[in-house]
Amino acid sequence: MTTSTAPSAQELATLVHLATLTHLEGQIRVAKTIQELQFISVNETRRLVPYEQAYLLSHASGDTDAYRVICASSVAVVERDAPVIRWLEQITHALRQEGSGDEPRIVTEETCPVACREGWREHVRGHVLWCPLRHPDETVLGIWWFERESPWEENDVAIMQRLAGSFAYAWKAVAKRSRTWPTRIKKPSAWLIGAAIASALCVPVRVSTIAPVKVMAKEPTIVSAPMDGVIAEVRVPPNTMVAQDRPLFRYEDTNLRNQFQVAEKQLAVAEAEHAQAVQGGFADPQRKAEVPLKAAEAALKEAELAYAREMLEQVEVRAPQPGLLLYTDKADWVGKPVAVGERIMEIADPRRIELRIDLPVSDALLLQEGANAVAFFDALPLESFEATVSRASYHAEVLPGDVLAYRVTAELAVADPRIRIGWQGSAKVYGERGPLAFLLFRRPFTALRQLIGV
Repeated sequence: MTTSTAPSAQELATLVHLATLTHLEGQIRVAKTIQELQFISVNETRRLVPYEQAYLLSHASGDTDAYRVICASSVAVVERDAPVIRWLEQITHALRQEGSGDEPRIVTEETCPVACREGWREHVRGHVLWCPLRHPDETVLGIWWFERESPWEENDVAIMQRLAGSFAYAWKAVAKRSRTWPTRIKKPSAWLIGAAIASALCVPVRVSTIAPVKVMAKEPTIVSAPMDGVIAEVRVPPNTMVAQDRPLFRYEDTNLRNQFQVAEKQLAVAEAEHAQAVQGGFADPQRKAEVPLKAAEAALKEAELAYAREMLEQVEVRAPQPGLLLYTDKADWVGKPVAVGERIMEIADPRRIELRIDLPVSDALLLQEGANAVAFFDALPLESFEATVSRASYHAEVLPGDVLAYRVTAELAVADPRIRIGWQGSAKVYGERGPLAFLLFRRPFTALRQLIGV
């Protein structure tokens, strides 16, 4: 009869490390791209040997001595301008210049190159292991830089050296496989590829461009300031349906009301003086001569009273027609002085809309009336709406953001009650047909002509 003995704690730890190493090397073998290998090398390796931070450096293109950080643990994208990245590239270059071998080594502040010691105190936290990824053919494909709080032990260094060889072997194999032309497909000759590209560039396509679009009211009624003054109250919130003659906003009327009352008093005085002159004229010829003058003064005061009454009647501005009231916000107008004729609000029919497309000058096409367009609104991202260009401005305007653009107006082919005034999105505007090469190289050609001036 056989009995089984449970493994000891040390044996169990060894088995766990062996299983982790086997699993990690399995991940290395099934990696299909170099980027996948690099990610595994700085993130999954800590499952076998713990560390806080890892970096992977590789040869910079065009310079066999320089190294660049291409991957870091727990980071999706390496920030090229970060001080720690620049310092790591500097110290790696310095260590290689000092003749550091291709074997793993523990780097300390004392063994760090003198020119990099100031950065060591600023960027390094803990103990550092410097480990090259060396292929069996003695090629160094990259360098590992590991940092952790606890000191590095000989067992950890040995494990890292073994993993470095596995990663280097897989790295070179994947790189060679990605450069190899599929064996089942015969490699085409250069002239055939060039002919295919030239033919594709000559294919006629419809030239188009993308520009911002906004839903606007068609022929809205403008509510402007009837006189100079300060707005005291706005009675209707924006985006509200209003009936005709509904009060919209009111001016501050203190001065106008006082002017009207003064004009009334002045008219009463002028009429009294005129009546007194008429009565006195029966006995005094001199007083009779003042009657026409007093009558003119009374007529003048009556005109001033009529003017004051007319201004007072305009204190409250009413809606000239029913519709949707459009303006920014109450707080933008309450207490604000306005000049006569200043645009304050709009009243629009929500069923009558049009599209305003701001076509940048850099993307301008030769548009004609009736050109096709397709609108995509942010509120309905899964739908598109056909439209037709009705007019385009001849002169470009400077839009917010210092963008020079042409104003293009388009009409929807089919009215949709869901579309509201104020919606924004993007519009694809189509021009005339042209070769694919013109569509692809239109901007470079324009920039080149502006540069050389021909």
